[in-house]
Amino acid sequence: MNDQHPEAAVPEPAATVVLARDQEKGLQVLLLKRSAKSRFMGGNYVFPGGRVETADYNVDLWQPHLDLQPDVISRRHGGDLTGDEALANAIAAIRETFEEAGVLLACRHNPYADELQTVWDRRLAGELSPDWLQKLLRRGQWILQPSRLFSWSRWITPEKMRYRYDTRFFVARMPEDQVCLPDMQETVHSMWISPGEALWNNLAGKIPLSPPTLVTLHEMLPCARLQNLEDAATKRRCSMPLKPRLISDGKEKIILEPWDPEYHRSQVRIDVSALRLKIASVGKSFSRLWFSDGVWIPIAG
Repeated sequence: MNDQHPEAAVPEPAATVVLARDQEKGLQVLLLKRSAKSRFMGGNYVFPGGRVETADYNVDLWQPHLDLQPDVISRRHGGDLTGDEALANAIAAIRETFEEAGVLLACRHNPYADELQTVWDRRLAGELSPDWLQKLLRRGQWILQPSRLFSWSRWITPEKMRYRYDTRFFVARMPEDQVCLPDMQETVHSMWISPGEALWNNLAGKIPLSPPTLVTLHEMLPCARLQNLEDAATKRRCSMPLKPRLISDGKEKIILEPWDPEYHRSQVRIDVSALRLKIASVGKSFSRLWFSDGVWIPIAG
């Protein structure tokens, strides 16, 4: 099997946020189930996120409403992006987190003026305008908080996939005074769950995870508490992209992660009949993902 694809789509910039919180039993993260109608990862559980839009680059609009300036955001996340680009990724992360999960990473100038419920009701009704965030800020009641975002990783969708994204993954502490809800358009179900529980349920076929979500949760297993996660994130940078390879023979699909021993080979032969013998249990290392019965299963390399 091979991954040759002469007409690969150009990846679009995107941003994703791992919302996290502490509960009595430890760290939990928010997972959203994408609508089965979604063109990308339909039916999979993911973190809230989406494309960076043109308006997200409007520095003059956003700059008066930030708790960090663009050059600081750039340095904070590795310095590989210009201030304008780093700001756009942060805005996309904040905007998409609200649009998909109802959570706004921001603080209020006026604590007694809360329009979020009205904005969210419009989202649920399918009546939210594309410039809703700009309108909210122009009324002068909110300061966006890119300071809440910690870099975690950067993923570029495999070349064989129809829709491709260059996605920055961020970690953010869940605001204590807000709640998460699916928008019932792009996302149809939400849950708070520990990384380990999510991975076990993926193996059982109960919570099908998208490939980068699965890898990210595996990376977070050592973090027992939110502070552990934030400490780990401060040591990471997402400037170097992870570029998994999708291998397919028309019947079976395998993803090779960049650390797989055969990742750089032009031709990769895979014995599909042996894959079930190499399934990696939760916490065990893996370098491949096998798409089986609608679920991505980790496979030891």
